[in-house]
Parts: sequence; structure tokens; C-alpha cells
Amino acid sequence: MFDLLTITLNPTLDLSAESGPVTPGPKLRLDEPLVEPGGGGINVARAAVILGGRARAVVALGGLTGERVAALLEASGVSVAVFHLDGDTRQSLSVTDRKCGAQYRFIMPGPKWTEAQPAELLTRLEDDVRRMGPGALVVLSGSQPPGVPDTFPTDLVQRMPQARVIVDTSGPALTRLVQNPVAGAKPYVLRMDHSESEELAARALPTAADSLDFAQALIAAGVAEVVILARGGEGSVLATAVERLQCKPPMVPVDSKTGAGDSFMGGFALTLARGKGLEAALRIGTAAAAAAVMTPGSALCRAEDVQRLAPECRLQTATKPVL
Repeated sequence: MFDLLTITLNPTLDLSAESGPVTPGPKLRLDEPLVEPGGGGINVARAAVILGGRARAVVALGGLTGERVAALLEASGVSVAVFHLDGDTRQSLSVTDRKCGAQYRFIMPGPKWTEAQPAELLTRLEDDVRRMGPGALVVLSGSQPPGVPDTFPTDLVQRMPQARVIVDTSGPALTRLVQNPVAGAKPYVLRMDHSESEELAARALPTAADSLDFAQALIAAGVAEVVILARGGEGSVLATAVERLQCKPPMVPVDSKTGAGDSFMGGFALTLARGKGLEAALRIGTAAAAAAVMTPGSALCRAEDVQRLAPECRLQTATKPVL
């Protein structure tokens, strides 16, 4: 039995390396690259396994790159269920200028899906979740590739009412989910980063209280039961209709911010799957995000760092009526 099931519609083969000064014109000689399977749901599953959990990842893969992603993912201890696509899985490249520490990230588009494939995947996912039983924890994380409708997150929630669905997506799919909530089809948890939350709020959210106000406004509008908004170095805030939580990480040395959000979600989701509450999940997620920024390139958190940092994460609680 698995603790959680993750869904990755637009996976990548992640390559990360260091270089001398990054300037236009001359050839840039890179160090030996770190090669990892990437994409939101993939990284959430990997982080959960790093933290001692059992995760199954449903991943849309195609071509030789897809085969390599599957092999790397299986080697990491994640159970892989491949949804086969035509075309080749995308690749991404992160280059860090070793002199100044600046990081440059180049991400390719994913292969285009056919009109029938999203519905085929939803049918398959129904069977997977049914086998997990009532209350199954399902994480849809990452961007959507061309051809997948913006309604996919809502369609997913509608098709599996017995599951607790966590959504951490971006772009038009996130905008539609927030601006056009569907009655009876709201995710259990919706997470977004700080820039996304400010864009959707159409205003700056300079303080944690501002973020919590916006999160509770989304809940009042029927967007989700729980909303989490990341605030970078300030950690994350979490709101329900009556709860307002903020968890701040300790100061840590920053090597690379890549993978922090997915590590957060891996720790958060695994803690919920183990029967703990939202406060405990927020603390572990915050520790996992802080641990991830200490690792190079696109590497995720380390279990020993999460264990050490969790007691140092400051959890603040307050109550306030929903807006």
C-alpha cells in the first residue's frame, strides 16, 4: 500500500551543471551535469521517499528521454506507472555561474497531447485511486503540457470524490481553478507560490497577514478547502475557513532554490498521509523546503536536514472569521 499517489503531466529530464561566467557569445564549458528525473509530481514522490514514505508516481512519458526518466525514477525508490505518449519527453537545463552564484534555468515545452488522452488518463487514475481506498491522498503537481485542457484539475477532483486531492499547478490551469470554481469539485488543498498569488490577487501581498486574507478569500469563494501560499524565505502560510497558520524556517545557507516547493509538498503530503494534522504537515513541509535550498542544482531535500530543521521551524497560529 502506498502513502500517496502523484500525477505528473509534464515531466522532464533535469540536467544541472556549473559554468564559468555566463556571457553571450563564447562557448560555455559546463562541469559534469547532475541528471535527475524532474517535474512536479515526480519530485513530490521522490521527496516523500527520501523522507521514508512509499509513493507511486503516475507519469506521462514518451520516447528515449521518457525511458531514461522512468529508469532514474525507479532507481530512486518510487513506484512508477507510465502513461505512454507519442513524442519525446522534454528536458530542462539549469546552469549556475560558479563565480557569482546566479542560476539560469532553461525549460523546454512538453509533447502535445491528443484530444482523447486526458480522458484516458482520468479513467486510469480512477482505478488507481479506487484501489487505494477512501481518503487516498493524490497530488497533482507541475505544469500542464500542450493539449491538456485547463479544466483538468477540476475534472480530476470530480472523478475521485473519495480522495483528498492536492493541487499545485501553474499557468492557465491555476488561473481557471481560482477564477472559475466548480461547486462540488474543489481540491482539498491548493498551493501556489508568492508571485502566483500576487498575480491572481491583482495586488501586492507584502505581509503574511495579506497572504492569509487572500487565502481565506479563495476559501470563501469555494476554490479549495485549504490554501497554502509560499512566501520565499518567510516560509509558507496556510488557511482554512477558520485557521490561519504561518511557519517560518530557520536561516540556512542557500545553494539552489530549485526543488524547494516540491520538497515542501513531499513533506507536507506525506505527513498528512501518516494521519497527522495540518500544523504538523506545515512544519515538516517548511523544514523540507529549507533543506532543499541547501542542496546543489535541482537536488531535493535530505532526510537528515529535514529532521534537524523541523524543530527550528517557528509555527504561529491565529484565528479569524472567513472574509
